[in-house]
Amino acid sequence: MTEPMDRRHLIKAAGASFVAGLAASGGTAALAAEGLKFGPSTPFSFEVLKERAAAMARQDYVGPDKPSPEILDKIDYEAHGKIHYRTEMALFANGPGKYPVTFFHLGKFFKKAVGMNVVTGNQSRRIIYSANYFDMPADSPAKQLPEGSGFAGFRIQEPRDGRLDWHKNDWVAFLGASYFRAIGQLYQYGLSARGLALDVAVAGKAEEFPDFTEFYIEPGKNDGSITVYALLDGPSVTGAYRFVMTRSKGVIMEIEQSLNLRADIARFGIAPLTSMYWFSETMKPTAIDWRPEVHDSDGLAMWTGSGERLWRPLNNPPRIMASAFQDINPRGFGLLQRDRAFDHYQDGVHYERRPSLWVEPLAPWGKGSVQLVEIPTDDEIHDNIVAQWVPAEPATAGQTFNLKYRLFWLDGEPYPAVTLGICTATRLGNGGQPGQPRPKGVRKFMIEFLGGPLQSIPFGVKPEAVLSASRGTFSYVFTEAVPDGVPGHWRAQFDLTVDGSDPVEMRCFLKTGDRVLTETWLYQYHPF
Repeated sequence: MTEPMDRRHLIKAAGASFVAGLAASGGTAALAAEGLKFGPSTPFSFEVLKERAAAMARQDYVGPDKPSPEILDKIDYEAHGKIHYRTEMALFANGPGKYPVTFFHLGKFFKKAVGMNVVTGNQSRRIIYSANYFDMPADSPAKQLPEGSGFAGFRIQEPRDGRLDWHKNDWVAFLGASYFRAIGQLYQYGLSARGLALDVAVAGKAEEFPDFTEFYIEPGKNDGSITVYALLDGPSVTGAYRFVMTRSKGVIMEIEQSLNLRADIARFGIAPLTSMYWFSETMKPTAIDWRPEVHDSDGLAMWTGSGERLWRPLNNPPRIMASAFQDINPRGFGLLQRDRAFDHYQDGVHYERRPSLWVEPLAPWGKGSVQLVEIPTDDEIHDNIVAQWVPAEPATAGQTFNLKYRLFWLDGEPYPAVTLGICTATRLGNGGQPGQPRPKGVRKFMIEFLGGPLQSIPFGVKPEAVLSASRGTFSYVFTEAVPDGVPGHWRAQFDLTVDGSDPVEMRCFLKTGDRVLTETWLYQYHPF
């Protein structure tokens, strides 16, 4: 089961070769002015990091350092919230590169020390922790933490020459295990990605959370990108990662990873995405909350290897559910936030601005499945949704995986199917006819589609709803234009009669003649 994450919690002179490298990039004075302390210079490259990860996999797992636990236990949520990194001490505050980098402090909820290193050329140097880098109350327990204790994570700030004040705004954050986030196109954090997901929702087996234990940060480049390397370590796996991150209209990350398995993995989750879904227009218990909808994502979108476009609205199920969508060489998948209307949320945290996150493989992934794990929740503070790619072949000890993919943090899909309408809402109600006794075991569905060829359907022509279900029978099936004056806005309506409480897998798309008009709607219905 995915570990619940409290979303309110988340969010000087150098060695000769190191100085020479910084001087070449115009950054020596900048780092000296920052007052950061550095360890000795060591050779560094991505190949060196991959070799180190491979060597670690042949050794017993030790685990990350947890310095001064008695002190960190005192840095609780309240105390941690009073500790702020001093932006004048930011790495690259005055260059080189355009993106300053700030750091998260250790605490009760972030006890694992993460090493931070700065890279120039083929050399790296450790950034030595000091309490002087942070503003904190005079009586903060963090003042007792020894120098060199390490950090919890880091943030990449907005560019110094950008439209936002970089001192107050960041666009990428790495914090906790192998989790990381980006703000996306609408300047809001929301869902997270992970370096790897191991044994999510495997019966009788605890999920494993490997850690990024070291980061190596290069100065940003003129093309708007910044490169970060990471070392991953866990009881069952080691890995080396390279993130090339670009701040454009959203955030684009090109990720290369080399993974080495120490042990067999039952559910080996590649490119995992983690989000929150409590309730939406689909189904909401009466008076559970004053807001109409609460979610960071409202559906899983898939572009299969064969070219089919699929949309699976998310559920808050009665029990843990794992769904597998088999595929060969998928073109992409993602957790999206399609509903962008403030009135549908009514919340100042602006769920309508949360980013959508799309995964694009940059090499064939072969046979496997996009797997969706949905976990019951009764609050918005828990991440209860996981989407990931799981290879068909077993992941066994001794294997090495080399993968490349791209992440898009945007307001929608990076490659939308302009020739198809998309699903914009799924609504459930009691089956039967208004004014008539409502039959038991019958559920009414209303699926809304918008755009694409639906906008050019001739007057008087109605699209046909093509339906299928794993069990049950359909009745009262029809389509109609939504009476809101929006061109190309249609809905399919039908009743489903089904016995028992086992889930029902459903499919629907619209067509006219032989022409498919929309993506395929998938849904897992839990009778109640």
